[in-house]
Amino acid sequence: MTARGYRRWAEPVRWTLLGVAVLVLVVFLLAQRQQGIDVSYGRSPSSTAGVDTDTAGTTERATVPSVDEMTALVAAAPVVRLPGSVAYWNEQRVREVAGDTRILVAPPGLDSDERERVRDVENATIRVIGTEVSGGFYQASSDTLPAWRAQFATGDVTDLLIALITALRKESTPADRDELRWREPSGPELTAVLTDLRATGRHVAPGATLTDVPEAAARNAFPDGAWYVALPVQRYGEPLARYGPALSARFPDQPIVVMYGLWVEYHGPGAADFAELAGASFYGQFASVLSRSDYPQRNVLGVYLNRVTDIRYAGLFERPLPYRPADPLRVALPALPWVFAGCVAAFLVLSARSLRRPGRGPGRRRDAAPVRLAGLTALAVEVSLLTDARSNPALTRSIVALQAARSAWEEKLPARHVRALLDEAATELDDTARQVGIASYRPDNYLRGRLS
Repeated sequence: MTARGYRRWAEPVRWTLLGVAVLVLVVFLLAQRQQGIDVSYGRSPSSTAGVDTDTAGTTERATVPSVDEMTALVAAAPVVRLPGSVAYWNEQRVREVAGDTRILVAPPGLDSDERERVRDVENATIRVIGTEVSGGFYQASSDTLPAWRAQFATGDVTDLLIALITALRKESTPADRDELRWREPSGPELTAVLTDLRATGRHVAPGATLTDVPEAAARNAFPDGAWYVALPVQRYGEPLARYGPALSARFPDQPIVVMYGLWVEYHGPGAADFAELAGASFYGQFASVLSRSDYPQRNVLGVYLNRVTDIRYAGLFERPLPYRPADPLRVALPALPWVFAGCVAAFLVLSARSLRRPGRGPGRRRDAAPVRLAGLTALAVEVSLLTDARSNPALTRSIVALQAARSAWEEKLPARHVRALLDEAATELDDTARQVGIASYRPDNYLRGRLS
């Protein structure tokens, strides 16, 4: 391809590639600004709000004495229980590791100032607010379903206390124990629950705080309906009535949600795949705030049902994901950086070749004509010494063309005319060289390296 032909297509392509690269860069940057982190579980309709960690969960009934009064109480006894405390533990197991540990137990539902007063009691080794256990720079937390169940269903903080005490004393922590015991509900107990469930779909035992089931959350979590059993926090150390399995055995196709205090568990269709995941994800996120707060069961149930909805929309229960049309920009976005890089690379390559092939304007062509004219004239002189009758006509025609080209250049005729005459002379000299039989006298070979 000639330099002129190369320039004819390279220049438009080069600048087009640059324009595409700029456009791709702008689109990519704008897309980054518009994108947000959306963890919506397939556009789950549940509320994104979780448990309020600021003022909700506090109660005016919960209060604590002054710091000085609590300090005096702790100095007088190794374990101090303030009114309203709900935490309990296996005293024998804790005593085995406690040593000179002093424990201050406060009620749940304290506001931030009251919690700060409890933490300011310096002679208390361990502080328990609700079922939140802390001491020094540490806070103990559960991480298994049995531990959360014992904590929120009965107020059991045995394993939390042992873990924190041994950590403070730099001793090895014994393995957790699941000491929660179960029993089958009696006939009258089960009959009372079933009567309420058949009538209203929920049973609220005396002492439970559930007033009603959040309608929107319940509808999203269980579109076909569910039964709800709300029980108060169970007495520590006593067996719990196992209502969930008992009800599921009689109604295997009925979703059943049972609450023991702030512990929520699911029984019914899909429980083997769903119940553990729902419980672990819910308490893994909210156990810390629930442990120190005094939330009504309705609040906790609503957030739990929202979590159930999120998991359902994640594809559990063999429920298909809601259809979401493909977003062309989102699909193409990963390829945009590669398109940008390719356009820039092509632009740079074409630009480099353009620099190596400088454009030749009319003035430059006119300046090159004398050089070519001189070269062809020198060739004609040299080859004239070798011509004979057979090659003389071609040589003569080339000399005539060279003289005409010289005259045209001197008279500043159009460069195209000068080039045509030089091309004609070169053709005749090429015929002369072939007839003479010397390849080095062919114009292309003779002039190679002489023109720059």
